[in-house]
Amino acid sequence: MSNAALKSLANGRYELGQLIGRGGMAEVYVATDTRLGRTVAIKIMRPDLAKDEIFLSRFRREAHSIAQMNATNIVNIFDSGEETITSENGTTEHVPYLVMEYVKGQTLRDIIKTNGALNQRDAAQVLIGVLNALEYSHRMGVIHRDIKPGNIMISEQGVVKVMDFGIARALDDSNATMTQSQDVVGTAQYLSPEQARGETVDMRSDLYSAGCVLYEMLTGRPPFTGDSTVAIAYQHVSEVATPPSVIVPGLSHSWDQVCAKAMAKDCQSRYATAADFKNDVITCINGGVPTAAAFNPITDLSNMKARNEANQLARTQTLTSPETAATQAFNPLTGQIQQVSPDSNALSRTQQREAVKAKKRKKIIIASIIAVLVAIAAIVGIVFALRPNDSTVMVTVPTFNSTTTEDAATDKLTELGLKVKIEEDHNSSKPKGTFTKQDPDGGTKVAKGTTVTVWFSSGPASGTVPDVKGKSQADARKILENAGFTVSSTTSTENSATVAKDLVTRTDPAAGESITRDKSITLYISSGMTEAPDGLVGKSQADALKALQDAGFKPVVVMENSSDQASGNVTRVVLSDGSTLQAGSTFPQNTAVTVYVSSGKTQVTVPSGLVGKQFSYVKSLLEAAGFSVQPTNESALDSDIVTATNPSSGSKADAGSSIQVTTRSASSSNSGSSNSNSSSSSNN
Repeated sequence: MSNAALKSLANGRYELGQLIGRGGMAEVYVATDTRLGRTVAIKIMRPDLAKDEIFLSRFRREAHSIAQMNATNIVNIFDSGEETITSENGTTEHVPYLVMEYVKGQTLRDIIKTNGALNQRDAAQVLIGVLNALEYSHRMGVIHRDIKPGNIMISEQGVVKVMDFGIARALDDSNATMTQSQDVVGTAQYLSPEQARGETVDMRSDLYSAGCVLYEMLTGRPPFTGDSTVAIAYQHVSEVATPPSVIVPGLSHSWDQVCAKAMAKDCQSRYATAADFKNDVITCINGGVPTAAAFNPITDLSNMKARNEANQLARTQTLTSPETAATQAFNPLTGQIQQVSPDSNALSRTQQREAVKAKKRKKIIIASIIAVLVAIAAIVGIVFALRPNDSTVMVTVPTFNSTTTEDAATDKLTELGLKVKIEEDHNSSKPKGTFTKQDPDGGTKVAKGTTVTVWFSSGPASGTVPDVKGKSQADARKILENAGFTVSSTTSTENSATVAKDLVTRTDPAAGESITRDKSITLYISSGMTEAPDGLVGKSQADALKALQDAGFKPVVVMENSSDQASGNVTRVVLSDGSTLQAGSTFPQNTAVTVYVSSGKTQVTVPSGLVGKQFSYVKSLLEAAGFSVQPTNESALDSDIVTATNPSSGSKADAGSSIQVTTRSASSSNSGSSNSNSSSSSNN
């Protein structure tokens, strides 16, 4: 049975929508939480893997890993559970699922696949979001172990979200790099060397993968490619990636240095923390020199190879040492097991070959160590040759704060024998001239003559207010604050026809406006009420229904006759209690109303037998039926005889309409009768 057969979960609380993602062990659907009325994403394990304990443990570990974290750049988990599914053969399976925050946007993988390489600033902004997520997860004791573009979402508002902690591990369990089936976990193109070798991993393994992601954002392709997973993993372990600036002409060499340090083969040479990595990225964006400038990827590769060979030699010597290689034999006289020293002439051919290999490895290691020592000695010699005369004198960098001025900072640093570099901070929301940061930090011990860079705000930067309509207050505040804006602690409530109660209807300043980031933004919150529109009576049915629906009402149409309104026009709008809907009154959203629409005026039958009757008699009958009488002869007498009516007798006419009556004089009628009689007598 497929998950596609599922329509809802948790006894109908979550109504499943369309499939929006599929992975190796689960499928992701967009869904509606009917209890809270919000859109969520639900990750459901594939039924064919529900009995596999390895996949089950990974799935449950993801829930446990993320449930304890609440960060802007990490996809939140709201709920989890298991759904009972009956397969086609009648067996029952318990399929676990996770209810997650729904992020409307694209994965970084899809963005790169569609648009190619990102520009430097966009790549930096995305990576800073990823590093914020890693900084938080590492602080919470969780290693992700599968950072890659496919696990990084970019929302429509530009917020970076890291997801899929399915193979994450706690720091105290980070040596579990391989599964029970001895498969290396992670994705080959973003796998750290220690993961590829199945060794212990720590948070620096995540930073290596983040470095691979940065490389791909800058160049449009991963650092290593190959025909197989093994080939790619081998390159991660033993080869240095082509510098990004070689692939993208004109790219700053600072990015080469940052990528190289992040992807150092030796984990001890990488950035120690996500914060260190982030600081270098920010430095690159601001045109500064990153700390990675001193990193040499070739030396790093040599150090790693030397360490690996030394470790391998140590293991080999342990396995072949006399203490471990001695033969154990049973002595029948003593009844004891005794150690028997091996005879050099009795060594097996296999042992001899191993001994030869060990000697060769030892020579290679010694040569590598000597080369590294020579390189280190040369570097130390250069440093000592270039050091200033007073380098042995160490001073403490002073700590500055928001009250420090440029002159004060310059004077204080100069007094200590330090060089001063003043920079403008263009990303600060503080007033112009306000101290924002320094490098090195206050309290750091440095040699005299060291340059200390101090940043002062160039003034609040401008930015475009994000659209947070329909968001919860908490989510709206996060989005606005992440965009660098300040949100007022007070909110305003207003009626809304479309936004549900307690959600954001708008902001002041409005979404899309460009303002300085020091300006406070006020949130307007929906009261859940809406106002009745005006001027509905007399409107066409279509116009009235649209006005009511736009105002948040649920209209139902009823037809009725009307002498006041033309057919198809609204005659009245009534509430469920029978009262008339008053314009400007407030009601809860989705209030039901009945819209009465005119089907035309009431039809009345024109009395019959009117022709041949006196005008006065016909007039009285028509007026009694509700008609008005319009004689064709304005001087008609009551005694005149009716010869015709329009409409004619017995037909239908609008109630209250006018009936035309045609008459002839009664005297002419009598004269005609006399003449006729005379003629008849004469004939007789």
